[in-house]
Amino acid sequence: MTESLKHIKLKINGHWGELQVECDKTLARVLREDLGLTGTKINCEQGECGACTVLLDGKAVNSCLILAASLDGCEVLTVEGLSQGNQLDPIQEAFIERDASQCGFCTPGMIMSTKALLAENPNPNLIEIQDGLAGNYCRCTGYKSIIEAVQTAAEKSK
Repeated sequence: MTESLKHIKLKINGHWGELQVECDKTLARVLREDLGLTGTKINCEQGECGACTVLLDGKAVNSCLILAASLDGCEVLTVEGLSQGNQLDPIQEAFIERDASQCGFCTPGMIMSTKALLAENPNPNLIEIQDGLAGNYCRCTGYKSIIEAVQTAAEKSK
């Protein structure tokens, strides 16, 4: 193994695996390019837009800012890991019901931020929802339908 590669063990979407990752490659790039998990979007690559949001050990993070080589032993949940077969997660269902996406590019990151928010606060008020989604940028929807989707998801999860 060369110095530019690191061997890591990572739990992704409930399954442990071992990977050889380039030391300078971000988690977002590993997920998309090496593992084919293209639900995680790459946009700004500066941690400003939230399109690459995943859960890392249960916390919402911008995967474009995290080097995969630093994640040995960690657990990652992507939008692909939310559904169980054909059964969507209640958050995914709520986003569909509330028509909370237009182009859909920001939707996976919004869904993952919602997952983290509802895990921490299952009954958030409007301000808490806005704070929970503050790191996610959407150019299409104006946020009204997204906020309604989060409220619907919270109700479905009760």
